[in-house]
Amino acid sequence: MSVIFVLIAVSMVVAGGFLIGFLWAVKKGQYEDTYSPSVRILFDDMEKEEQKEELEKTKEEKNN
Repeated sequence: MSVIFVLIAVSMVVAGGFLIGFLWAVKKGQYEDTYSPSVRILFDDMEKEEQKEELEKTKEEKNN
């Protein structure tokens, strides 16, 4: 029976840790920007394509 009280205490400590972590993240502004993460993936692909084109151009310039 005493094991139950130990498990309840441990679970309360773990839950408190997660609550403190969540409040710290909210205070640091982790959840303020809700729009740009959904759009950022679209611009990442465009940047990679531009970088590939620039690398190809530099390779061609070095070969000539």
